[in-house]
Formats: sequence, C-alpha cells, structure tokens
Amino acid sequence: MNSQNDDFFMQVWKLASLIPYGRVTSYGAIANALGKTNASRMVGWAMNKSSSAPFKVPAHRVVNRNGVLTGRNSFEDPNLMGKLLKEEGVEVENNKVVKFEKLFWNPMQELDF
Repeated sequence: MNSQNDDFFMQVWKLASLIPYGRVTSYGAIANALGKTNASRMVGWAMNKSSSAPFKVPAHRVVNRNGVLTGRNSFEDPNLMGKLLKEEGVEVENNKVVKFEKLFWNPMQELDF
C-alpha cells in the first residue's frame, strides 16, 4: 500500500472510530465526509484492513447505503458483524439493519465539516 492510501485509510479509521455505540453509517457517508464522494469502495477496503489500525475501529458499524452488512465476510466469522451490532441493541434481520434510517449516523450532519 502506498502512503496516499495509508493516509486515506487512517482518515477513514479515525472517522469510523467516532460512530456512536448503537448507531451505523455507510461507506458512502464516510467517503462524502472526507470529501471523496466516489470513494465508497476504498472506504470498504479501509474497513477490511481496520484490524491493522493502531487503535480500535468499530468496523461492524459501517454498512452499505441500504443498511446491508456487506462487510460481514471480512470478519473472521461472517456472523460476527451482526452479533456485535445486536450486542449494541441494533436489530439485524437477514444481514440487514432494521430501522436503518433511524439508526443512521451521518458524519456530515453530526460533526463540524
């Protein structure tokens, strides 16, 4: 990985670490907040590599734009993402966040960007 990707991944991890307990956000919302509107997929790659971050990143709180747990296969156990969300009180059915709109955390609205 080059240093440009390293910097972007670090920005993604720092922003993801701000997602409140019991809330979720999307790859696109993170990309938008970082000024990279077309980088949703790269945010996904950063989440996939988040275990190498120098601090804990709650990657389980990042889902796709429809609330689907598309990153679940990046976890050691594909059921872990849903399990972690459920432990935070987030209802998940068929690998999708129930009441996604209500639980959605938009960093552009919640933080001073």
